[in-house]
Amino acid sequence: MVRRIALEQIFFTAVQALPVIIPIALIIGSAMIIQFSRLSTQYDLGNIAVILIVRELGPAITAFLIILRSATAVTIETGYMKVLHEIDALEMSGINIVWFVCIPRLVGITTAILCLFVVFDIVAIIGGYAVVWTITYLPVGNFLRQIAGAVTVSGIAVGLLKAVCFGITITVTSTYHGLKVGSHITEIPVAASRAAVECFFYCLVINVTISALFYL
Repeated sequence: MVRRIALEQIFFTAVQALPVIIPIALIIGSAMIIQFSRLSTQYDLGNIAVILIVRELGPAITAFLIILRSATAVTIETGYMKVLHEIDALEMSGINIVWFVCIPRLVGITTAILCLFVVFDIVAIIGGYAVVWTITYLPVGNFLRQIAGAVTVSGIAVGLLKAVCFGITITVTSTYHGLKVGSHITEIPVAASRAAVECFFYCLVINVTISALFYL
């Protein structure tokens, strides 16, 4: 049962988010390549793309989309479970709420963010390059070679670390606010709004902190 809930969370958070995140990654990747290709004679375009997309924008935008879609959904779902006394029924049945409600969503959301982060980076870099190469005459011929030279294990590891921290933070915050809902159904929208704002703030703090620890 726990495995099924985790798989459903992965499907909702990752697979169903692909039609949203792929166009956004294409647009952002294309726009960045177009803007920075004008400076390619002064700066290494590959390094700029890796710093902005892999290290910063990839994890941040992925987390933002997950907050909009999944964090609010988890808060609302657990809030309804609390209002409708489903949580009380599970506890009376001897079921561990953390194991049954929180852990599957933690695994599902964290796994989904990792997968979407990889998808975002690949689509933004390769897809953005393909779009720019197809519809413009900008000098981006050596872009993929520059990317290959700029990508490092530490850069990828930092991006993945951010994604894992974002997943844990989003899940803990959203389930906390959902389980904190009282007996009135009108408390659920307030909890969902508060959870989304706090998730966004915490992810920004984590993003800046990790970048400062590794690159300053």
